[in-house]
Amino acid sequence: MNARKSIYNILSGLLGQGIAILLGIMIPRLVIVNLGSESNGLLSSVNQMLIYLNLLESGVGTAALQSLYRPVAEKNISKINSILSAVNRFYKRIGIWYLLTVSALALLFPLFLQSDLPFSVICPVVLLSGLTQAASFVVCGTCRLLIQAEGQNYVLNNIQTFVSVFTAIGKIVLLLQGYHLAAIQTMYFAVSLSQFAFIRFYMKRQHPWLDFSAVPNHGALSQKHSVLIHQISGLIFQNTDVLILTFACGLKTVSVYTMYVMLFGMIATVISTVNSGMSFVMGQTYHTNREKFFRLYDAFETYNMALTFSLYCTAHIFILPFLKIYTRGVTDINYIDPRLPFLFTATYLLSNGRSAAQRVIEYAGHFQKTQKQSLIESAINIFVSLICVFRFGIYGALLGTIAALLYRTNEMIRYASENLLGRSPWITLKKWGSYMALYLVNLAVFRNHPINQLNDYGSLIIAAGIICLIIVTEFFILGSLVDKTSFYYCRRYLQRKKQIFS
Repeated sequence: MNARKSIYNILSGLLGQGIAILLGIMIPRLVIVNLGSESNGLLSSVNQMLIYLNLLESGVGTAALQSLYRPVAEKNISKINSILSAVNRFYKRIGIWYLLTVSALALLFPLFLQSDLPFSVICPVVLLSGLTQAASFVVCGTCRLLIQAEGQNYVLNNIQTFVSVFTAIGKIVLLLQGYHLAAIQTMYFAVSLSQFAFIRFYMKRQHPWLDFSAVPNHGALSQKHSVLIHQISGLIFQNTDVLILTFACGLKTVSVYTMYVMLFGMIATVISTVNSGMSFVMGQTYHTNREKFFRLYDAFETYNMALTFSLYCTAHIFILPFLKIYTRGVTDINYIDPRLPFLFTATYLLSNGRSAAQRVIEYAGHFQKTQKQSLIESAINIFVSLICVFRFGIYGALLGTIAALLYRTNEMIRYASENLLGRSPWITLKKWGSYMALYLVNLAVFRNHPINQLNDYGSLIIAAGIICLIIVTEFFILGSLVDKTSFYYCRRYLQRKKQIFS
């Protein structure tokens, strides 16, 4: 059953992300062409700024999710309701504070922003964007946690796919009709409210035993403050660059930055979808069958890293040829920079390549024991970025993120290996070295390849698809050679499943 849920989660997530990517690629270009790079930069800056407001959640979601894995596996309805009751009460308070904070930001943000965009556009864009997240906390935040703990991410994926398609089409129509950003955000807010209401209705119907008025188990959220420290660190290296660039370099530079983030971020979303589809299995197994978990962990680490390195290698090869076509006719700022793919892939490889270690730390609940490293990571990121951004611009912001990730990724691998897995971190670092060597070989092979001269989407997509298959195969073969134990484990597992379904 868990294997089937994982497959559903992954397939539904990949389908949804594929559709969202195809539609989502069109929108930034339409914004840039119809409204200018400043408008595209504004949307990105506002979204990144509002992500910081998620700190009001105080780590409750992650702490509650880890607490839910065991009672969900044991089908203990009483414990599930007590945890969800505590979360629901907390989320209602968060929604109120979120709304008040967003209202203040909507009035103050335009006053400190150097932009030609008027107050009448910036203010409602900030307010409507924030209202969407506030409503999410209040209406369906608690239900989302239960869905994730039960391994039914495919439910959220399917709903999100529908919403993504509908809102993307709506944005495209409004942009082509000449509407401004505030109208676009109004449409998105209305559709999101319908989505949140449906999720709550669905869960109440599927689980009539849900009782958010049960006696709350606040002890299940006891680690929320330690989780918050980790969330602060995560938000800093994921979002600080945009805020620093907004005020240090302007919205046009932010538009360049977010264009690369959009493209590389699509790869991150695909990898995250695959990981999330399996997360509930690993979380439940960690608490019920530790020996099986270790085998799952090794296989997950080996092949997740293979997927990560192969997809980013492909993206690195094709991003500049794609941007040459995508930004054709845009003259207010140059989007083509051969140095940026190296810096961006470094950040994403370091971030995604440590996900296995990060997950076992979360499953073990070692938030407080690793919060010191999170604080150091945040300090490194802010300090290096602020020093370098005024001298090196966009490069400086990325260097700060890379410096922080180099420290924390190594610390995560070391801590998880020595304290939770009982083994040497060199087992993981050996995989890193092997994958990185193959990564560099592929870059060298395709450095002066004719694909760099392709000038139409059709040829580029076909070439990218073929080369991606080749590169993914290379990395998975390498992973199987480096970690033969996981290869044999996965082969036996697939053989058993084949016998069951045959």
